[in-house]
Amino acid sequence: MPPLPSLAEFPEALLIAFAVALGLVLGSFLNVVIYRLPRGASIAFPGSRCPHCGQPIRPYDNIPVLSWLVLRGRARCCKAPISPRYPLVEAIGGLLAWAVMSSIVLELPGDPSIGRALAVFAAYLALGLGLVAAAFIDLEHMLLPDEITLGGAGLGIATVPLRPDIHFAEALLGAAIGFFVVWLPFIVIYEKVRGRPGMGLGDAKLVMLAGAWFGWLGAAFALLAGAVQATAVMLALLAAGRKIEEPAAVVEERRALQEALEQAQGAEREALEREIADDPLAVEAAPGIGGARLAFGPFIVLAILEFTFYGPIVRTELLGGFVAP
Repeated sequence: MPPLPSLAEFPEALLIAFAVALGLVLGSFLNVVIYRLPRGASIAFPGSRCPHCGQPIRPYDNIPVLSWLVLRGRARCCKAPISPRYPLVEAIGGLLAWAVMSSIVLELPGDPSIGRALAVFAAYLALGLGLVAAAFIDLEHMLLPDEITLGGAGLGIATVPLRPDIHFAEALLGAAIGFFVVWLPFIVIYEKVRGRPGMGLGDAKLVMLAGAWFGWLGAAFALLAGAVQATAVMLALLAAGRKIEEPAAVVEERRALQEALEQAQGAEREALEREIADDPLAVEAAPGIGGARLAFGPFIVLAILEFTFYGPIVRTELLGGFVAP
């Protein structure tokens, strides 16, 4: 069997065009994931449907970004408004694919085969798209699905052979450190002191994902840079006189849970009471700044993406060369 052609044999413009087109299409699918995954619905079946009236969306109305612009942000079937989130996520998918191709794949050392280059591209694009989905789901539902956090951590460990800058031991150690550095102080100890966890278990799994991909330094950067950026946003909101409110979906889910509790009896009621006791979001937030709930996942996601593209700078210039690349 003849060897695969090398990456250098393909025009750079062609590779970038392919990446952007694929990223836009996958960004469209990402909207399905963001809508259906937290609702427990299948992300594969049925096909794309209008979330307002349930009518199937025609292929020509499902072209990334362009269809939203042509339809002027309204569904063709029922004229209901289409959230700007849809073209935004599609555009982010295209930008992510472009960044992965231009900053990671085309910068691979040596002269890799096109097969290896595409494998690296697929791995990093899957990471980026998964993180984007996690961020938008957390913003809407204050939930970080295990399918993304644990799945992303598993992908990070499985793709170690594609990333010569990290070894299996470092990935496993980074994942363990990433989880425990959040779980122990911010969940176990904080809950004993304050009576409620300071962070969610999903946040711990998300930092674990960072460790699985980038070692202990990536986990530390995800937590610290995420905290700095979250604090900056919170202070800016408070300075602007904006109240930090829970997402509408969280309020609605809590109301539905309370209604179900009122109607339940016997073993069903006991099960719901245990569920409410184990879910911090099942109880209304305390008034004041101290009780404000801000989804932390998007800030961890932002920090992981920053480390994905600027990790070498963090390892060398920012740390003065004390941490080997």
